[in-house]
Amino acid sequence: MTELGDCPLCGRKLVGGSSVNQHHLVPRSRNGRDTVALHRICHAAIHAILSEKELERQYNTIGRLREHPQLRRFIVWVRRKPPEFWVRTRRAR
Repeated sequence: MTELGDCPLCGRKLVGGSSVNQHHLVPRSRNGRDTVALHRICHAAIHAILSEKELERQYNTIGRLREHPQLRRFIVWVRRKPPEFWVRTRRAR
């Protein structure tokens, strides 16, 4: 597998394959174009916690995402997992 650097959200190594997703910082449905590569589980957690409107208006940077209280707790938890770790994320909404 190809190493792609670090996940900007959790800081763990990104390893190419099905464990990596592209996240639109502003959702595509809101005309967003810029993407960042994230672990699949990190991407799922963002969308389970935040609405597209919240992503567009308040959480459209990695720094702002890291400040969200629920995502901060998720990051602390997931940092102890191996880079390829994934479990189904339950939607909070």
